[in-house]
Amino acid sequence: MKGYISFPQEERVSIFVPSLLFVITLFTTLLAGALQQGVNPIKEPLQIIRGVPFALSLLTILLTHEMGHYLTSRYHGVRSTLPYFIPAPTLLGTFGAFIKMKSPILSKKALIDIGASGPVAGFIVSLFFTTLGLKLSQVVPSGTEKGIGLGSSLIFHILASFTLGETPDGIDVILHPIAFAGWIGLFVTSLNLLPIGQLDGGHIAYAIFGRRHRAVSIITLSLLVFFGVFGWPGWLVWGIIVSILGIGHPPVIDQYSPLDLKRKVLGWLTLLIFVLTFTPVPFVIG
Repeated sequence: MKGYISFPQEERVSIFVPSLLFVITLFTTLLAGALQQGVNPIKEPLQIIRGVPFALSLLTILLTHEMGHYLTSRYHGVRSTLPYFIPAPTLLGTFGAFIKMKSPILSKKALIDIGASGPVAGFIVSLFFTTLGLKLSQVVPSGTEKGIGLGSSLIFHILASFTLGETPDGIDVILHPIAFAGWIGLFVTSLNLLPIGQLDGGHIAYAIFGRRHRAVSIITLSLLVFFGVFGWPGWLVWGIIVSILGIGHPPVIDQYSPLDLKRKVLGWLTLLIFVLTFTPVPFVIG
C-alpha cells in the first residue's frame, strides 16, 4: 500500500518554481565559487566542486534569512510564498532571494516580528561562517595578491581581531571562500536593515515610528547620498533603486495597538545589528 499527498495546482506551482530557482542558483553559486578559486570550468568542468564551500555557505545564509521571514509569517497567519532565489552570472552567482507576501500584515507586532526575523537569523548564521572562514584564511604581506579589497564593518573587524589577532600595517588577509560568504551575509544584512520603504529595516521603522517612517526614510536616503559621494559610489546606485521601489510604507490594519517591551527591544536590537554590519566603503579595487 502506498500513500500519496495531493497538492492543489497552485500549491504545486508554488513549490516547483522556488525549488527550480534554488537548484539553478546552487549551480551558479558553485560556478562563482569555482571561478574565485581560479578554476576554468570549460577546461576543468569537474573542478566546479571547488565552489562548494562558498556556495553552501552563502546559500545557507540566504535561506536562513528568508525562512526566518517565511516561518514568522506563517506564525502570524500571513500567507507568503516560499523563498525565490535569483541566479545571476556574477562574482557571487546570485542576486539574493526574497519571499512575496500574499495576504496583508494585520498589526505592528506582526510587522516587526516578520521584518526582524530574517535579518536576525541571517546575522547569526553569518557570524558563524565568518568566524569559521577567518580561521581558514591566509595572512600575507600587502601587495602579494591583487583583486578586490573588501571593507570592514565593526562586527567583521571584531571577528577578525578575535580569530586572527591584531594584524599590523603591511598585512593583508586573503579570505577563505567561507569567510567571503560570511562577509557577504553581513553586508546583505546591513542592506536589508536600511530603514527605508519596505526593506526589512523599513518594516521595523514603520512599526516603531508609524507615520514618521517617511521622515526616517528621507534621512537615511540623505545619508546614502553622503556615503556615495564621499565613500563608495555604489551607495548612490542603491539609493536610486530603493527610491524607485518607494520610500513609503502601506499602513497595517491595526495601527493603534502599542508595541510591547519585547518588540521595542527587538527593534533596537536590529538597529544595533545594522550599526555593526554597515560598511561605509564595502569594495576597493586594488
